[in-house]
Amino acid sequence: MTGSLFAVTKRWFKEFVSAWDRFWFSPRYPHVLAVLRIATGLMLLYSHLVLATELTSFLGDHAWINNTTAAQLHDGAFGSSDMGQSYLWHISNPLLLWVHHALTILITGAFAAGLLTRITAPAAWFLQLMYLHRLTGSLFGLDQIITYMAMYLMLTPCGSCLSIDAWLRRTFANQCLTNRKLDWLLPEIRPTVAANLGSRLLQVHLCVIYLFGGLAKARGELWWDGTATWFAAANFEYQSMDMTWLGSYPRIFSAITHITLFWEVFYAGLVWPKLSRPIILGMAFAVHGGIAVCLGMITFGMMMIVANMVFIEPKWLVRTTRDTDAPTPQLKAEPKVQSTFHRREQDRREQEIESAKESLRVREEKLRERVAKLKKRERKVRRAVARLKPSNRNNPDPNTDTDAEDDL
Repeated sequence: MTGSLFAVTKRWFKEFVSAWDRFWFSPRYPHVLAVLRIATGLMLLYSHLVLATELTSFLGDHAWINNTTAAQLHDGAFGSSDMGQSYLWHISNPLLLWVHHALTILITGAFAAGLLTRITAPAAWFLQLMYLHRLTGSLFGLDQIITYMAMYLMLTPCGSCLSIDAWLRRTFANQCLTNRKLDWLLPEIRPTVAANLGSRLLQVHLCVIYLFGGLAKARGELWWDGTATWFAAANFEYQSMDMTWLGSYPRIFSAITHITLFWEVFYAGLVWPKLSRPIILGMAFAVHGGIAVCLGMITFGMMMIVANMVFIEPKWLVRTTRDTDAPTPQLKAEPKVQSTFHRREQDRREQEIESAKESLRVREEKLRERVAKLKKRERKVRRAVARLKPSNRNNPDPNTDTDAEDDL
């Protein structure tokens, strides 16, 4: 009984480890990440352009929240301290602030366009983080969403397709195959573990956001009595269109409230099964689309819809391209050029074939040795049987004597 239980536990543990490895470390195509890069980069660019309209009102010593106060919001002067740091706390010169902001806009635009994303992606995220720590007190959900998306996208080859990098790689295909630094700087379109790891981190992070957001809503009374949707629609501060007609249909806004609460709390569990995933993503589109259209938070609603796109399988986007069969579609126009992925795959297969041939040769030699031993044993058995026969004792067989002499 104990041995059987141990075997079952061991088998379950092996299956768990195998599933864990497949979840995190299976190669994935970067097409969905490329779409997320474009949307995130454009939203970052939009945010910085909006900030540029009132730059000195947000940054510097004469801003609404000056440098000293912004630093105190993080060092514990007004509460608990955190690890948030920003060099923008120490910049007060307006010209320097404008030069810095212009550089930020250029880098963010390059990230959105997919130009040298191996460099511009982490640079765009770092600059956004510096602004985030400096602008504490004047932020809302959009800023956190685009920051965390940029953070995970910079870990992936999100610029390998739908980008200027892809065009540059097609142009300098030969150089990319001979120069490792250039090959890294301009990644090819192929399934990678980095793309899958970044996608999984984005997915898990989104599930955490929804889980704690739903639990926070569940702590209040408005989401339980069904009036939360009505108060949101009736709030003129967020209202982009008149939704007060919902007051005449209490059952409708009550149902919307409870369904939204259920969806947000159980999002983290229901978004993974393939059966319930389309329903959950459809509800995400409806909820955030409603927030964007009806509550005036267009940018936030759009980015939350974009964030949910990380659960779309890349194969649906790969199928829309002409080069779905090739791991490196950008090199298809160069038939004489062999991609790094193809060369590595070919080398690996050749090594497997050579090792298989060597293994077969060794097995063949062993089988020949065994056959020779079996034949020798068979001859000995025949001679022994021949000696035991009475007829052979009186009339010895000359062949038998010859075999005996051979044995001697």
